[in-house]
Amino acid sequence: MDLVAKYTSCLSKWQLNVAPGWQTVGASVLLAAGSLFIVSRALLFVRVLLSLFVLPGKPLRSFGPKGSWAVITGASDGLGKEFALQLARDGFNILLVSRTASKLTTLGDEITSQYPSVQTKTLAMDYARNQDSDFEKLKALVDELDVAVLVNNVGKSHDIPTPFALTPEDELTDIVTINCLGTLRTTQLVVPGMVQRKRGLVLTMGSFGGLLPTPLLATYSGSKAFLQQWSSALGSELEQHGITVELVQAYLITSAMSKIRRSSATIPNPRTFVKAVLSKIGRNGGSPTYAYSSSPYWSHGLMAWFLTCVTGTMGKLVLGQNRGMHESIRKRALRKAEREKGKKST
Repeated sequence: MDLVAKYTSCLSKWQLNVAPGWQTVGASVLLAAGSLFIVSRALLFVRVLLSLFVLPGKPLRSFGPKGSWAVITGASDGLGKEFALQLARDGFNILLVSRTASKLTTLGDEITSQYPSVQTKTLAMDYARNQDSDFEKLKALVDELDVAVLVNNVGKSHDIPTPFALTPEDELTDIVTINCLGTLRTTQLVVPGMVQRKRGLVLTMGSFGGLLPTPLLATYSGSKAFLQQWSSALGSELEQHGITVELVQAYLITSAMSKIRRSSATIPNPRTFVKAVLSKIGRNGGSPTYAYSSSPYWSHGLMAWFLTCVTGTMGKLVLGQNRGMHESIRKRALRKAEREKGKKST
């Protein structure tokens, strides 16, 4: 009992004399760590604001002199068409690649009528077919040109949000073939010339579907997540050769793919969006945590920052809300299809 009493007495003295000191140190360390975290988050947000609203991007001329070429895939409509028009305005000759020859011809004529000094070439190819002969034709064109800019814009999504188990096999195949394999094969044809010239820009259209796992668009979301990782790896490889690689993370844009016609603060039209992209090359915008990626349009950038730095993109709550939104979109699309079917039957 004497030993127990002595132990208890010693412990009491330690708690009175030593423990408070350690508690003070521990509290100070926690306070310092918390303050450092808050300051780092605040500085990160300031960096996002500067990138979105203040700091300019790299000049497009730094990627190639006047008369060099820009290759745009998926060029006949929407974003691809707008990239072609705005790059032509900046003095780049334009190689248009898309599926429909007549649309390419029309766009080529529009470019040369607006910018007489700009040359255009076209190549009609269907990326879903993944034909070697098409890529051989593209290689023959690219090898004879000084390609300064590649815009990987070609892409495909689901017709409507659909559970993975119900997604048609041809839709699965087309999404992966176009979004992933088509982008890789095109880039592999263009990059060697850029490496040789030690300059160039590889711009790839990503999506919030790749940033945020998207139920009912699982295959599309996975394909864009693939492009996210691939672009970051490619950017690290090519930076030493003077080539800029950037994946553009985009929320909704008015286009045939999104089926949205009316623009808003969060849903820009192609002209406004492309202007933001081309003016912010090399800036991360709202995506400071992803190397070689950017969310350059202001509202998309703020949303990307909130998702990656505040809520996180992988939590069940965020995924559940995203699933609920796309389930609602699916229900509306199915009801619309039924109404149209009823009208045709009458």
